[in-house]
Amino acid sequence: MGLLRGVARTAVVAGTATAVSNRVSRRQAGRWAAQEQYAEPQPQYAPPPQQYAPPPQQYAPPPTAPAAASGDDVIAQLEKLGRLRDSGVLTDEEFAAQKARLLGS
Repeated sequence: MGLLRGVARTAVVAGTATAVSNRVSRRQAGRWAAQEQYAEPQPQYAPPPQQYAPPPQQYAPPPTAPAAASGDDVIAQLEKLGRLRDSGVLTDEEFAAQKARLLGS
């Protein structure tokens, strides 16, 4: 008899909990429906974003030829290139190419 009483009590508690839960759910659904009824209607689709023209393309000015170096500056750079060639950092061909670049020829 004790086992049957425990099962019956569990069934009553579970049934009561289910009934209360369902009642709360229905009440909340009713409140939400009432709020939606008075709420401002929302558009189903968002309006398309405004189309703006892209900003005009900005181009950098074309590179200009390097300004002619002063005579003292050119001599100092040639001396530096000569030291680099003498120390073995530059080959004779690299030295000649850099020298031609500095002298503009």
